[in-house]
Amino acid sequence: MAEVIDSLSEALLKQLEEESFVLLSTVDAESGGPTTNAISWVYAVDNKTLRFAIDQRSRLIANLEQNPKVTISIFSVGSLHAVYGTSEIIAAPLAEVPIKLACMEVKVDTVRDAMFYGARISVMPAYEKTYDKRAADKLDGQVFAAMRKA
Repeated sequence: MAEVIDSLSEALLKQLEEESFVLLSTVDAESGGPTTNAISWVYAVDNKTLRFAIDQRSRLIANLEQNPKVTISIFSVGSLHAVYGTSEIIAAPLAEVPIKLACMEVKVDTVRDAMFYGARISVMPAYEKTYDKRAADKLDGQVFAAMRKA
């Protein structure tokens, strides 16, 4: 049985100091079924608290208002970690950001190694922004600065 811990490791904290590709799983407000979305505006406040930003018009807002339980899957060197917690909106809109985002805060309940037995992550997932790089970098900087202040 995999070890269950109740906080983020130092390695995950360090990784979440910068933009990271993660998967956010919620319960769909309409169907009641599971749903997963890729997000990159995620930040670790400390080893028991995560924040993420999403568009205020996102379907995720309705999902989280109806059921605040989330799983955030974080790819790390060698493994995949599932972070289970409860979310709440702490800022909507997120101040000093030119688009209307909501900042969600997640109180970490449990962290589990979610990689299947006998395997490890050998290459971290990569992505690229498909719009103007300078605009993307500027927006990312604004969002992360605002999340830190929220």
